[in-house]
Amino acid sequence: MQTSALPDLAHTDTKPMHWLATAAAMAAVVAGAGLFQPDASASASTPRTTAAHQQHEDAATAPDPAKAAFPLDCGNVGNTVAKQAPGDLDGDGRPETVAVVHCAAGSGTPPSGVYVLTQTDGAAPRIVATLVDPTQQLSIGDFAVRDGVISATLLGYSSSSVPSCCPDQQEKVTWQWQNGAFVRSGRTDGPASTGA
Repeated sequence: MQTSALPDLAHTDTKPMHWLATAAAMAAVVAGAGLFQPDASASASTPRTTAAHQQHEDAATAPDPAKAAFPLDCGNVGNTVAKQAPGDLDGDGRPETVAVVHCAAGSGTPPSGVYVLTQTDGAAPRIVATLVDPTQQLSIGDFAVRDGVISATLLGYSSSSVPSCCPDQQEKVTWQWQNGAFVRSGRTDGPASTGA
């Protein structure tokens, strides 16, 4: 007679008492888990807001720069909103929009303006601050709005002989609302990276 390589399974013959004990143990585990759950009413009354969720809400209610009039002299070509970001910059609970705008030039690197927009109920968005004026002949590299701080990389030129395609100066700056005005701080990083 050949012996089986498997263990003897004769003890696995279950009786009703075995199933009753298993069911009672499972019920105890489920009931115990229910005791350690967080209070559903507390979490419903105090929702957690993530940064991404807050930015999504801000974007939904922030002024739309496509509906704003910008003070750029672009002739017949019009202007382009190159970048935009919402955020509650002054802490009043209503989001503003920061927009980077330049003329819709077919080629080259037109100078940009950076504007802060606000909007009251039913009115068109209006400019409340000009952070960078296009007459400064700057373009904008990196740009973001986080936690009430506007950050940007300003790209410029060391002289009029530098081609407009290739800014050779850069400065990383931030603006933050303080005492009723946007206060700028920054540092010059030297020559701009032209990339490959």
